[in-house]
Amino acid sequence: MGGNRTWITEVTLLGFQVDSALESFLFGLFSLFYTLTLLGNAVILGLICLDSRLHTPMYFFLSQLAIIDISYASNSVPTMLANLVSQKRTMSFVPCIMQTFLYLAFAHTECLILVVMSYDRYVAICRPLHYTVIMSWRVCSVSAITSWVLSSLLALVHVGLLLRLPFCGPHEINQFFCEILSVLKLACADTRLNQAVIFAASVLVLVGPLGLVLLSYARILAAILRTRSGEGRGKAFSTCSSHLCVVGLFFGSAIVTYMAPKSRHPEEQQKVLSLFYSLFNPMLNPLIYSLRNKEVKGALRRVLRKDRLM
Repeated sequence: MGGNRTWITEVTLLGFQVDSALESFLFGLFSLFYTLTLLGNAVILGLICLDSRLHTPMYFFLSQLAIIDISYASNSVPTMLANLVSQKRTMSFVPCIMQTFLYLAFAHTECLILVVMSYDRYVAICRPLHYTVIMSWRVCSVSAITSWVLSSLLALVHVGLLLRLPFCGPHEINQFFCEILSVLKLACADTRLNQAVIFAASVLVLVGPLGLVLLSYARILAAILRTRSGEGRGKAFSTCSSHLCVVGLFFGSAIVTYMAPKSRHPEEQQKVLSLFYSLFNPMLNPLIYSLRNKEVKGALRRVLRKDRLM
């Protein structure tokens, strides 16, 4: 077995195959989006750390989401930006596999954190009297740690199955980063086991969590409809609808990528779908979940006021 296995030293990321003028435009546009992603999530993290009023379970999970989004975007977007301005688009094989592992780990963790966040909102709205007992700091810490550990272990399974394969030329990946399905195409062996595990994992970390998220928000909406306050109902509807938009964008693009028949989605379309959950979603999350929130706006004003006084 060992004698038949071929190890490649580097791969070529084809990225977006467009003319030089469009490459420059895309570089500027994606650089702006990446900067907004880093700034938005860093502001959220800073405010949650500095303002004691935001030391609650909801903002604890929002801080976890911000960390994931910064890490997720930073794992793939710098590679894409470098390839847009460089003619040499090669990448060593070991960093490529590491990028695949990190991208899978962050994606899985975000799925699980979104489930915990939806459950937190369900408990806060539907069972407010038991909120502090159910969502204790111990429960929150264990939920976050478990999400990170399980996601990393699942990503390790994918990478382990990937590394058992022999790889043949031409060593070209038609993506802007080392996405697992694109790396699999380099293998010159049967990859049905890998594809079966990817599909099973997609059911586990995409369909299952999405069902739980939708169930939580359905219960929340049912509780909202029973309230008599028109203002409170409108505010809750606005919050839930914006959250569901982000959840739908993230889970929808991932489900189409990993569970839909591949013949229906050309490789160029796969790149656009990858952009949604690697760049657009991390940029939108702080805007949807936090920066529209009155508590976050109040914390930002208090921090700015302290800076002026100093």
